[in-house]
Amino acid sequence: MKICLITPAPTYSRKGNRVTALRWARILRDLGHRVVIAEEYRGERCDLLVALHARRSHASIARFHHEHPELPLILALTGTDLYGDIHTDASAQESLEIADRFILLQPAGIKELSEHLRDKAWVIYQSITAPPGRFVPKKRVFELCVLGHLRPVKDPFRTAMAARWLPPSSQIQVVHVGGALTDDMKAAAEAEAATNPRYRWLGELPRWRALRILARSRLLVLTSQMEGGANAVSEALACSVPVISSRISGSIGLLGEDYPGYFPVGDTKALTDLLMRVEMDTAFYDILKAWCESLKSIVDPDRERRSWKGLLQDLR
Repeated sequence: MKICLITPAPTYSRKGNRVTALRWARILRDLGHRVVIAEEYRGERCDLLVALHARRSHASIARFHHEHPELPLILALTGTDLYGDIHTDASAQESLEIADRFILLQPAGIKELSEHLRDKAWVIYQSITAPPGRFVPKKRVFELCVLGHLRPVKDPFRTAMAARWLPPSSQIQVVHVGGALTDDMKAAAEAEAATNPRYRWLGELPRWRALRILARSRLLVLTSQMEGGANAVSEALACSVPVISSRISGSIGLLGEDYPGYFPVGDTKALTDLLMRVEMDTAFYDILKAWCESLKSIVDPDRERRSWKGLLQDLR
């Protein structure tokens, strides 16, 4: 089968949507299919369209459906879709009605869909292969990792702000990997790094390097205001690194409703308190680590491959 995989993220992008598209293309090729990745559908012949993003890929979705109404169409719903566009944007809502199936990256997102659409939902957890080798945390510092581009929705400096409130005795150091998408964000990151001795911004790095930094860290901190299902959380699970996260649906769907490592979105003081507890309370840290270890199987590549195989069989 020939599959067209549409993602609005361009070829050079290291954003999550592009990372996801490339991984899915590999999986689908492993399953024996031909895959073409493009930013938009231009009328080429294929047997199946897979589109990421209900609003931004709407033109491609509408064209494919108009020209090939008999062929199946799968829509992968991003965080922007689930927690924004599908509730307010007419083109995103039309994409939902057109699609034959939806891919969600975690099950909590199903609640965002209208009742008549939920039967189309198919959860596929993002898989990660941890970097090879043994990674030992740095001594004399308690290194935290923030993975994510500098975008407002990521609330990218929240961890740095929380670290400013830590007592002098704390050994916490924040390492932030992620590109600045605007000059203002770049200037803000440089200013924070220059004035905050607990914060280092490394900018955008190749994914293999970012994963190695994560693997040696004692903790991943995710501060996003919304996520469809953050790649960074899946990467942390694969690397056996515990997670602190803002309490958002996208993380609850991955880590569970009762996970003890949440803080309220945008609450700097609550995050500071949680970081202090993780650093000082060994038993609490071990609880987080064991919880995340128990979820490692959901990011196994074989599981994602089986999920895709099942979805394609379901379409027949």
